[in-house]
Amino acid sequence: MEQTIQIESAGNRLELFGLGDEHLRILRARCSVKITARDSEIVLQGGDEDVSKAAKVIELMQKHLVRFGKLNANDVIGLISKIEVSIEPDAGFGILVYSPKKIIKPFTRGQRRYIEAMQNYDLTFCTGPAGTGKTYLAVAVAVSMLRKKQIRKIVLARPAVEAGEKLGFLPGDLQAKVNPYLRPLFDSLEDMMEFSQMRKLMEMDIIEVVPLAFMRGRTLNEACIICDEAQNTLPSQMLMFLTRMGRGSRMIITGDITQVDLERGQKSGMLDAMETLAGTVGISLIGLDDTDIVRHNLVQNIVVAYEAKKKKQA
Repeated sequence: MEQTIQIESAGNRLELFGLGDEHLRILRARCSVKITARDSEIVLQGGDEDVSKAAKVIELMQKHLVRFGKLNANDVIGLISKIEVSIEPDAGFGILVYSPKKIIKPFTRGQRRYIEAMQNYDLTFCTGPAGTGKTYLAVAVAVSMLRKKQIRKIVLARPAVEAGEKLGFLPGDLQAKVNPYLRPLFDSLEDMMEFSQMRKLMEMDIIEVVPLAFMRGRTLNEACIICDEAQNTLPSQMLMFLTRMGRGSRMIITGDITQVDLERGQKSGMLDAMETLAGTVGISLIGLDDTDIVRHNLVQNIVVAYEAKKKKQA
């Protein structure tokens, strides 16, 4: 198969190809294609799938260059990885939320497995590095279930643990004190419905965003209950949270086990629960990795670099 691609801006040829055609050499090696550059054209030759893959990467490279004004070898490698794990759009697979113009779809196979697990299991654990959509997709599934009237309530909980900083006394009432810890959950909600609608549902107690400590003693029926940043729970807190599940409820627990902010020597309640409940019927354990990162390409490179450093030190 042969495919010709037009370079959108001939002036960006050097940045697109890289110094000494470094970016094209990476493409040749990773995509197993022959690449010929002619003025404002790139000609790809090889197997159908390989050429199609390389063409998609070049398209992303050009978009990245237009958006950020620069492109380096790490960016090219990240874009190739994104194409390798991405999935073709499926018109029949998407999460409908309240925002009329928004249908949330998975970008990677790992994200699709995660969504399917949340839809099919009453209890789902999901671990993964920053940027893999753990929290965002969990909130999306919960909002979709509320929209379809499969549940009557959404409860979003998060442990109030500082990420290595001592913030000291926070002024204001109780809501003002806990708001900084819960902000990521509010951000996800605001992306799926109008602010006025979110506020109305919260005033009606249909959507509740609370610190984990406020869950003690409750039983939640017909609800979707999400525990975010669960790697920062203690085993006793996680047991308390897990036993809040009532009739007709779903529970989703998310966390990044590489970013535990507990005091040294304390075991993560999320890890403890996953070890204890492994193999239990009705529970799904999903692990996302750096190939599922969908934030800025640098996030993937940062995660990989820190993992490599950790392995080297070990």
